[in-house]
Amino acid sequence: MDLSQIPALIVELVRYLFEILFLTPSTLQIILSLTAPLALGALCGVLCERSGVVNIGIEGIMLTSAFFGYLTGFLLHDSIGNEAALILGVVVAVAVGAILGVVHGWLTISIRADQIIAGVFLNVAAIGVTSYLNRIIITPTGRGGAGILQPINLVPESVTTVPVIGPILAMFLNANPIAMIVIVLVVALQILLYRTRWGLRTRAVGEHPKAADTVGIDVLGLRYLNVIAGCAIAGLAGAYIVIASNGSFQNGMSNGRGFIALAAVIFGRWTPLGAFGGALLFGAASGLQTVVAVDRPEGPLGSLLVSIPTQFYAAFPYILTIIILAGVVGRSIAPAADGIPYEKEARA
Repeated sequence: MDLSQIPALIVELVRYLFEILFLTPSTLQIILSLTAPLALGALCGVLCERSGVVNIGIEGIMLTSAFFGYLTGFLLHDSIGNEAALILGVVVAVAVGAILGVVHGWLTISIRADQIIAGVFLNVAAIGVTSYLNRIIITPTGRGGAGILQPINLVPESVTTVPVIGPILAMFLNANPIAMIVIVLVVALQILLYRTRWGLRTRAVGEHPKAADTVGIDVLGLRYLNVIAGCAIAGLAGAYIVIASNGSFQNGMSNGRGFIALAAVIFGRWTPLGAFGGALLFGAASGLQTVVAVDRPEGPLGSLLVSIPTQFYAAFPYILTIIILAGVVGRSIAPAADGIPYEKEARA
């Protein structure tokens, strides 16, 4: 490639990115579908770490919830119908996430085990248990599951053609129900965390639990509550992966999303809106290959993007994760008591 073409290619790349991000509803919906599980996992991380509990087991919680959510639809769709089985699968996935939250809370809050080791335990156990159960229950039958949740189209096609506004509205409102819930959860948690008594107490517990205990806040109880709620949200992420996206279960299908979600938490400085922004960035990076395939630009830029090996596109989200963490970790300050077990002092 002639070096003199580089400035023109950069200009063309900027124009192309602007078009797919603000003028093309289909590509935006692809990005949202990849962002949703990352954002839900990141919200789990925000809730846990704002309460002072490190949770690197998000990956395992997502994978386990995905399996049991799929298994519910797999077992029941013939008897109660696909739609009812899918809805019940989502409920089961969230419940499994909450149960694993109880396990993680017991390990890290009650018996004060090392929080990193507790998360590793969840991840390793999830890989082994789901792979084994998949092999003995699902694979031998050769049957499929209940399918996937269908999108709800709330924005008319005439509105989607409006520049900038139309595609963005279609991105969030012409989506499956779980993707819509993501936006509601992000906004609700942002408000709750910074505008309510619960939010103030949660941040106090994560910053200075001893002071919070002194003024009568139940530190251990609030940590339990937030860890369970956060893991339930991670369970919803697992439901999204298998029930709203893939429609089938494969071993290890969480595929590192839980760890990318943790990177989004750090990138977003432990805030729901910031974590969603980080998840959106990683989701766009994950969808780059699909977007290029769906809407390939014309001319030299299109030829250049197509010539890039597919392995690079597959690795790009993880490369971006490393780059961002290398640049952000030292500048982002976690809650002061994050990762430090709290032992309630005996009262006289």
